[in-house]
Amino acid sequence: MKYPIGPFISPNEITYKMIQLWIEEIESFPNLLRDAVLNLKERQLDTPYREGGWTVRQVVHHCADSHMNSFIRFKLALTENNPTIKGYDEAKWAKLPDGWDYPIESSLKLLEGLHERWVALLKSLGPEDLKKTFFHPEKQKSIPLDQTIALYAWHGKHHLGHVKIVADLGRK
Repeated sequence: MKYPIGPFISPNEITYKMIQLWIEEIESFPNLLRDAVLNLKERQLDTPYREGGWTVRQVVHHCADSHMNSFIRFKLALTENNPTIKGYDEAKWAKLPDGWDYPIESSLKLLEGLHERWVALLKSLGPEDLKKTFFHPEKQKSIPLDQTIALYAWHGKHHLGHVKIVADLGRK
């Protein structure tokens, strides 16, 4: 239940076709997320997807937080030479009032606008741009943008899986 689609595994070789598929997945994520939460009741939004896991509400707000951070990391990597990015404590962010006790509509709208901009940026990138990197201090390594696209395509599907776990429990 922690990894409903399996953990992220970065591919050894990344092709242009893979990049295009991942961009399409990133582009469709906000609509898929909205559809997944559309008929959930408030109690379901406040239901964790597993014991000790986040609630659906926290997952939705986390996606907005995480994807905003990633968009900024892309812009930094495209405009600076291997910039050191700022990490953040996702678990602590999820416990802030806007992460656990706030309506999800603002994060759904944010994701729609953010992904529209992000996808426009991603579609404009050439092969040399995709190899640009940022330095992740927690992982102590430089991460290329092409791998980050793969990660965020996975990230959306990963959290959609969490929402679907709760939605499926509500149908039983």
